[in-house]
Amino acid sequence: MIPSPLLRGAAVAALAALAIIWPGMVSARAQAQPRESAAQTSLSGSYLAARHAGDQRDVAAAASYYRAALRGDPRNNELLGRTFLAVLANGELDEGVKLAEHVLQVDKNDRIARLVLGVRAIKQKQYPVARRELAQSIRGPITDLAATLLSAWTMANPTEAKQAIDSIDKLAGADWYAIFKELHAALILDVAGQKKEAAKRFERRYKLDPMALRVVQSYGSFLSRQGNNADALKVFAAFEEALPRHPLIVEATNELKAGKKLPLMVDTPKAGAAEVLYGLGAALGRHGGEDLGLIYLQLSLYLAPSHPLALLSLGDLYEAMKKPELANQTYERVPLNSPLHRYAQIQLALNLDSLDRTDEAKASLEKVIAANPGDLEAIMALGNVLRGRKQFAECADVYSKGVDTISKLEKSNWVIYYFRGICFERAKQWPKAEADFKTSLELIPDQPHVLNYLGYSWIDQGINLDEGMRMIKRSVEQRADDGYIVDSLGWAYYRLGNMDEAVELKPEDPTINDHLGDAYWRVERVLEARFQWSHARDLKPEPEDLVKIEAKLKSGLPDDTAPAAAPAEHTPQRRDQLERLRD
Repeated sequence: MIPSPLLRGAAVAALAALAIIWPGMVSARAQAQPRESAAQTSLSGSYLAARHAGDQRDVAAAASYYRAALRGDPRNNELLGRTFLAVLANGELDEGVKLAEHVLQVDKNDRIARLVLGVRAIKQKQYPVARRELAQSIRGPITDLAATLLSAWTMANPTEAKQAIDSIDKLAGADWYAIFKELHAALILDVAGQKKEAAKRFERRYKLDPMALRVVQSYGSFLSRQGNNADALKVFAAFEEALPRHPLIVEATNELKAGKKLPLMVDTPKAGAAEVLYGLGAALGRHGGEDLGLIYLQLSLYLAPSHPLALLSLGDLYEAMKKPELANQTYERVPLNSPLHRYAQIQLALNLDSLDRTDEAKASLEKVIAANPGDLEAIMALGNVLRGRKQFAECADVYSKGVDTISKLEKSNWVIYYFRGICFERAKQWPKAEADFKTSLELIPDQPHVLNYLGYSWIDQGINLDEGMRMIKRSVEQRADDGYIVDSLGWAYYRLGNMDEAVELKPEDPTINDHLGDAYWRVERVLEARFQWSHARDLKPEPEDLVKIEAKLKSGLPDDTAPAAAPAEHTPQRRDQLERLRD
């Protein structure tokens, strides 16, 4: 959603210090143990329970148990620090502020505590206090950038803007600093009314990355307010061409075409500070800094509780941590009037499906589609849910509704034809499936997953053998490290009786190793066949496949299982794997 700076080297290393004292705590507002139960646990029990909850990424429970432990040992500075960080991660910023004050009584140089108090001062519009606190939070490759930008926002006014920009320009650091420095310098100058200088900064930042959403939004808005709607529309159109139908860009474009001027994206120091924290938090969360990224996002929402992009980034972070319940709690906070509310509802439904609450997921998506029958994203999401649940006739119907919304084919539409083709094939409607795969390849001729699926299907049916093999080989050339695609090539060789080629392929996967064992057996390499079947068994295959693998381990491959017929027992599971592939 914002430019993704490569947070590496010293920047990522700086996160290690936090990780040492805060292992695994990267969840928020989770299903915590009741505080009463924590209060009834012994000091050592509370501490161990808190550590376990942290390892399980359940910060709500961790915070509860740390509080209990801290009550039992209030002078334990390590417990104080752990409780403070857990509370921050849990989004309980009012309590976090109080704990920050206690932490600073123990260590006046604690950077996170100073940052928290600085943010609290910005919220209260106590800007000199904020600058004083933030000045003491510097001394790290992330905190120095955050503190500098936050302090600069406290001077976003006509009389202090030059001082703010000078402080940003003087900050030395990694190359990726420029991504944040130029954007926030432009935003501060815009708020301060210094339009000429703001224009230079916006243009410079836009050239660094014309596909950065917040840069495109803010630059387009600026151009609009300078009476330059034509250039603003060009900026949005360039973004739209690369990343079609982004809700925020669609909304801005529609407003410009309706003759409206776009408002400031950021209009106060508090909003600017929230933007800083959101941007850094989102970037950290995507590049290995989940712990600190979570705290920054929570601080952003402390300043701007309804910030849609901060909420979506927080939800996305929870999803990456395999916490769909927490992600959904966050998505529910996205405001109804935000263009991003629809996206949040789609993600929420997909998470419900991942929690095996598929009926709720379907109902939620159907509600979104009913509100906008042309919503291709929501239609695709519903089709994906049905496909994942092997409701192939139904998912083909849903994807067909999506196809009907397409007035002009674009390259990105290859996906819906590919997925509908899978559903048609699994519903035993091969002519329709074949037509969809061919349409998908017309849009992206070398798309490896489509090449793989169509080529495999042809060879499995004993038709178009040369073309099918060419397709699979081309797919492997592009994705030589993809076990499923390599398996298709091995299985194609096996189907065509080329056992020597088949046994040269050695990917890691229960189905793939099962296939490889079959190929070894056919060339009378019995020990190797049994080894591969054993390996396939140990890799936890599907229950129905496990039965067949164990039978082969006991009795070998039946003599009447010729290569031409062999794939029949493997095809359903094989297709389940193929259809899950994504770019």
